[in-house]
Amino acid sequence: MSGPLRLAVVNWRDPWHPAAGGAERYAWEIARRTAEQGARVHFVTSRAPGQRREERVDGVDVVRLGGRFTVYPLVLLWLLRRRLGRGGGFDAVIDCQNGIPFFTPWALPRRVPVFCVVHHVHDAQFGVHFPAWMAWIGRMLEGPVSRRAYRRHAFVVVSPSTLRAVRGRLGWTGPVYVVPNGSGAPPPVHGAVPTGRPQLVCVTRLVPHKRLDLLLDLARVLADRHPGLRLHIVGTGPEEAALAKGITERGLDGVAVAHGYVTERVKAALVAASDLHLSTSQGEGWGLSVIEAAALGVPTVAYDVDGLRDAVRDGVTGWLVGPGEDPSEVVERALKDLDEPGRRAETAARCRAWAGEFDWARTAARMADLVEAAVRAGSSSTADDRAQVVHRYGDVHLRVVEGPVRDELLAGSGDVRAIREATTVERLLGRPRSTGEAARGDLD
Repeated sequence: MSGPLRLAVVNWRDPWHPAAGGAERYAWEIARRTAEQGARVHFVTSRAPGQRREERVDGVDVVRLGGRFTVYPLVLLWLLRRRLGRGGGFDAVIDCQNGIPFFTPWALPRRVPVFCVVHHVHDAQFGVHFPAWMAWIGRMLEGPVSRRAYRRHAFVVVSPSTLRAVRGRLGWTGPVYVVPNGSGAPPPVHGAVPTGRPQLVCVTRLVPHKRLDLLLDLARVLADRHPGLRLHIVGTGPEEAALAKGITERGLDGVAVAHGYVTERVKAALVAASDLHLSTSQGEGWGLSVIEAAALGVPTVAYDVDGLRDAVRDGVTGWLVGPGEDPSEVVERALKDLDEPGRRAETAARCRAWAGEFDWARTAARMADLVEAAVRAGSSSTADDRAQVVHRYGDVHLRVVEGPVRDELLAGSGDVRAIREATTVERLLGRPRSTGEAARGDLD
């Protein structure tokens, strides 16, 4: 490769799209931070009404093509035109799958490495959003067709849960690497002051798989036990009307407050003033709102489901509702634990320490390392996709590496002093345990 890296980041939406969420934040942070390091980055996405077709933002060329479904074929046509000389090709592509990927290998030379980013597996969700025939097409595209299209490339997942899901539910047997979400520093706000009247908060997109009916049922039970309890619901989405109706039908007016869209500062203030953050989602790729709450010292009660079981350290930074458990009893237990002398401050400190492990700069750097190593190798694939802790002679620190980064590092095997397989949490964090953490059993 001569000159700066030429990278295309392809995602369903951009961060300014009315329906943008965590996946858009992930793709954009990687794009703009890679551009900051001197790469030529194109962010290729769909176009919402009123958005410009092309613009340059933070050093990234944003290209908007088509709508909810037409963006997929239009992206392939755009890549083909670039490949044939109209604007030039790319050294690598990050292809973000939001239910279905863009199948970019079909429009690229075989030598161009592709990383297919999977936040979470959508198989069951297709049936929630689409009629049966369309849901079947979605599952076929996400599973068998994707396996064929990306067979010479690699998947990147954001959590151990998603890694297990792409293996078990999508049947993907190729290489998978872990690059988690980051988190930004929260604005300065005041923390919760215990009042004896529980203050709860849920930050979420208002969509069906968040199971807002369970959230309201939980609030109804808790409000009967705790006069003065408040549940603040922050977020927007297509379920806004159903949420308002559910609040009224359950007699929760004045108990559950639907704030809709609020600024980041207002959101942080609502979360920081709460005793607990709640999530009733049926599954996530990760729990970005969980980490944002933890950064403010607020623990989460969530179901023990994909993604959330990775973001919440059960009994440390929150509480997980296991199969058959009553969520109201788990919340009661959490509130009781927080009332113990010193426990609230201890939990808040552990939450902040955990959230501090996730940073967008580190996320972008880990992805950039994979991309650059793949470009040098001519492939994003590897024969051994385990993450390993490597200590080379002359290195001050041990490194957790995987994929083409690990292959490149181990090419000179005589330089390796020690090597072992990384634990699940070491792989997630991208760093090995310290001696103290190992002694305490942390990050096992």
